[in-house]
Amino acid sequence: MNPFKNVNFEKLKRGLTKSRKRLAAGVAEALTGKATIDEETMEELEEALISADIGFDVVERTLENTRSRLANQADRGEGAALKAVRKELAAQLERAGATADYEPALASHKPFVILVVGVNGAGKTTTVGKLARNFKRAGKSVIVGAADTYRAAANEQLEVWAERAEVDVLGMAPGSDPSAVAYRTVETAKREGIDVAIVDTAGRLHTKANLMSELGKIGRAVAKLEPTAPHETFLVVDGGAGQNAVQQAERFSEATPLTGLIVAKLDGTAKGGALFRICDALDIPVRYVGVGEGIEDLQNFDPRLFVEALFNE
Repeated sequence: MNPFKNVNFEKLKRGLTKSRKRLAAGVAEALTGKATIDEETMEELEEALISADIGFDVVERTLENTRSRLANQADRGEGAALKAVRKELAAQLERAGATADYEPALASHKPFVILVVGVNGAGKTTTVGKLARNFKRAGKSVIVGAADTYRAAANEQLEVWAERAEVDVLGMAPGSDPSAVAYRTVETAKREGIDVAIVDTAGRLHTKANLMSELGKIGRAVAKLEPTAPHETFLVVDGGAGQNAVQQAERFSEATPLTGLIVAKLDGTAKGGALFRICDALDIPVRYVGVGEGIEDLQNFDPRLFVEALFNE
């Protein structure tokens, strides 16, 4: 059993209620009562999936593969079509590397250094606290670094979440160099034998040049202490941001190599389908999803379970 896995299907399902209602209603309208799925039905299904923010390219690929599946089987009715669509949607997420078996390689690195990036307002700082809690629940020692030094009250917000997660937080005066905070965080983790160091980076997007420069400095700072660090760089995007989330992800991926996505605030949006579009556009795996406001509400991402929760009534 993966000690770092936090999955609760019922909570995931509740968190996706708004997205599920939007998606399920359209799909049900397209498929209900159809003994055989013809091309007209497929066009209705296409419209339903696109209206759920899944994205044109993903929908086209999903339906093309669904047609192939149905063509090779005797049962081409409503149930078979829905099953095929669900399998294909999960496969689209797996194409980007998402897997239920993901486990951070903590055994290979101590400290295991994680950078968390994202624009202000996406849920980055709260996600850092929830991520820290997941590692704490798995029995690991954790320190978080408050390197979002330019945002008012960022340190205070992170301290609140770190206290909830029962982990230590390292901060410096407002306006301090973020790379210095990152360096001190990793330095402290090495000195004290801490398992995981999570750095909450600045979320400003003034210009691409400033962003690239700042994130590059942070990466170089932690690499001075741990040459293989950072071991993960997670981008947090707001699940309700739609195309803006795709654009944010593109800009951050230009600034620093991203190893995974964390999609936050899925409980507050009907646009959970945008997650498919983000994965397809960037070819970066989703690792975690935020499905509630509680400290335990950052779940490991299982693509098949996610699709099941989107369709399960």
